[in-house]
Amino acid sequence: MTAAPATPVLPTTRPPGCPFDPPGSYATLRETAPTSKVRCPAGMDAWLVTRYADVRAVLADRTMSSRGASSVHVNPNADPDEEVSPGSIIQLDGAAHARLRKKVIAEFTVRRVEALRGYVQGLVESHLDAMLAKPGRADLVQDFALPIPSLVICELLGVPYADRSQFQQQSTTLVSTDATRAEREQAYDALSGYLAELFTEKQRNPQDDLFSRLISSGAGDPLTMEELVVLGLSLLVAGHETTANMIALSTLVLLEHPGQRDVVLSEPERAVEELLRYLSVVQFGVLRYATADAQVGSRAVRAGEWLVAALNSANRDESVFPGADKLDFDRESPRTHVAFGFGAHQCVGQQLARVELQEALTGLFRRVPDLRLAVPREELGYKHNTLVYGVRELPVAWG
Repeated sequence: MTAAPATPVLPTTRPPGCPFDPPGSYATLRETAPTSKVRCPAGMDAWLVTRYADVRAVLADRTMSSRGASSVHVNPNADPDEEVSPGSIIQLDGAAHARLRKKVIAEFTVRRVEALRGYVQGLVESHLDAMLAKPGRADLVQDFALPIPSLVICELLGVPYADRSQFQQQSTTLVSTDATRAEREQAYDALSGYLAELFTEKQRNPQDDLFSRLISSGAGDPLTMEELVVLGLSLLVAGHETTANMIALSTLVLLEHPGQRDVVLSEPERAVEELLRYLSVVQFGVLRYATADAQVGSRAVRAGEWLVAALNSANRDESVFPGADKLDFDRESPRTHVAFGFGAHQCVGQQLARVELQEALTGLFRRVPDLRLAVPREELGYKHNTLVYGVRELPVAWG
């Protein structure tokens, strides 16, 4: 008897020499098997959803639970069935999720974020001053891309920036797909303990920041300390990891497309949306769990099955974005991308990320028009083993 074919593994490998492109098999899957079974590194089978329309439908479907911690499917040391912690805005569904989101969404409205634009501009200018004071060479990641969103999120949340080395190290472990279960638990416990101490201090001495307001605005529906810590951890980690990687990776793209820099300077909003679509740094998709039978495209999905919504595949869907593999700042309606997800769990901090990207990229190429790579591109290292894709270092030169 012929053995049944093995379930294909989840595509995670990018095409050789194409650091900005998702796995090459996605294009074929969109055409031939847009929703297909794959075996995930975490050990379970899941439906891989690759077409734009199907990805949006899955993320908008309230019967698709986010209990699997977004991207836990790519960590071989993780348990997708682990109990959801109170306060986990990423994993909770329905009323429990809406309660948490309501408590933080006012901090990230367009109006509130626009009020921070001047602060972001000041950070960009001061970091460019410091970088340009060096003798013609710097690592753009450490000198520019990482500190700016870290400072912004610390200012917004009320976290001392002096503690950044501690939370950045732990954050790196939490988004790594190579970290062991013990390493992840140690990083989680350390960061949780740090935040618990911070919240206890803010209870005694509240300041003008989001964390203090979360503590003081709980009349009738206060958050427990456990909820505060888990929610705070999610905001702190997500608040700098994605944007820092987007700033550095976008800079690398623009170094390879020098003719596009004028568009960044003249139409930063349009340019940033196209960069978000093109790069899609949440590289392994987001995990969902079907709580009821559903139809995804032509596939019948049963209650109890897992699904992976491939954001980077959806953002390269030619039926929605013609010439999708090309960076095109003249593209119509680039903001329809799903780089920030879609539906009830769409990224709460997306407006802040947009402002940081706009200001960082326009400031950089206005002040340093002759910016260039200081090493051959082939020598750069990329974050293939983290949930958020990026470049590990970006040596640049000028003058």
